[in-house]
Amino acid sequence: MKKTTRVNHPPAIELPPDNHALVAPIYQSVKFEFDTVEETERFLRGERSGFYYSRASNPTIRQLEVLLAELQGREDCLVTASGVGAIAQTLLALTSQGDHIIAFIESYNPTRHLIRRVLGRFGVTHTLLSIEDLAGVERTLAARPTRLLFFESPTNPVTKIADIAALTRLARAAGALSVLDNTFAGFHQHGGYEVDVYLHSLTKYASGAGDVMGGAVIARAALIRALRTDFGVLGGALDPHAAFLILRGLKTYFVRYRAQCDSALRIAQFLAGHPAVARVHYPGLPTHPQHALAAQQMQDFGTIVSFDLRGGAGAARRFADSLELFALAASLGSSESLVVTAQMLGGRELNADLQRLSAITDGTVRLSIGLEDTDDLLADLTRALATADS
Repeated sequence: MKKTTRVNHPPAIELPPDNHALVAPIYQSVKFEFDTVEETERFLRGERSGFYYSRASNPTIRQLEVLLAELQGREDCLVTASGVGAIAQTLLALTSQGDHIIAFIESYNPTRHLIRRVLGRFGVTHTLLSIEDLAGVERTLAARPTRLLFFESPTNPVTKIADIAALTRLARAAGALSVLDNTFAGFHQHGGYEVDVYLHSLTKYASGAGDVMGGAVIARAALIRALRTDFGVLGGALDPHAAFLILRGLKTYFVRYRAQCDSALRIAQFLAGHPAVARVHYPGLPTHPQHALAAQQMQDFGTIVSFDLRGGAGAARRFADSLELFALAASLGSSESLVVTAQMLGGRELNADLQRLSAITDGTVRLSIGLEDTDDLLADLTRALATADS
């Protein structure tokens, strides 16, 4: 074999059967082969297991999918290149022209855009309600056939809590699929409810380091099988190296999430007693309107603390600019603490009535609590609130 050939066909190194890598290798390969045409054809007919092309599946990616399905308490999973990719591909794969979706004002901005603008162009209609309007959900489901009920809990950014049992019961009775963006709550929560599809942004708590993007769609095996072909041709596949980084991040998922929740509760309690703060949105506080529901549904109350400053948009801007330990950046769930203001959160396409129902004010600020020492974060918040109130 000439050297120009050898560099494209390097020697294979195989581990002995009793010799195992403690950390699974990254299968950074797009293509896989079988020994014969016959075995390749058997794979393509679905008669044997294996891997062929990484856009469809890959051993590193598959390891991540199996782990995430187990964490959420479901049978199977598909991962995507981003959290928004998971939302978009699920919506495209599960809807057809003439279908109807119930969505909510409090949803993530890209979710609303996909449902209202993108799917709307293809003849999918929607009804937009408040997550607190169970009577409206019931009326809408009774009035017209509905394909999907798409919701979040806690919601972004003001942490409203959806009544998951009621929503899934209403959807199931009407023959609609329930889709829950479970990113804020995490993989260890809400698995006991009759949700048909769970969506997650792996960019957040799964990775934990803010350096890799990914998304996940978790459901029963039959539904994942139905989605798999469409997901393959839509092309939003996760890279194997990104899957490896997310698998590495998941090793500390529970330690991180619970430490961040502990800090979030202390910070929410501090903010609730500060004169510059009009209202704190954190489901772990007894003053949260749905605290009892959150306590019933959740093991942990989350790492997001939102609040309204009495001084409005000007105070929010001064506050955010004065923080030293909170990065002025999008996303959440990573090791560093983050801050965004209402103006950065979007939602400007909503009319005044919908804005009011969303409970986002000009002075709303969202904090994502990281892994810094809680006392240091409280000192930073104290300084910034003094500046905001000046």
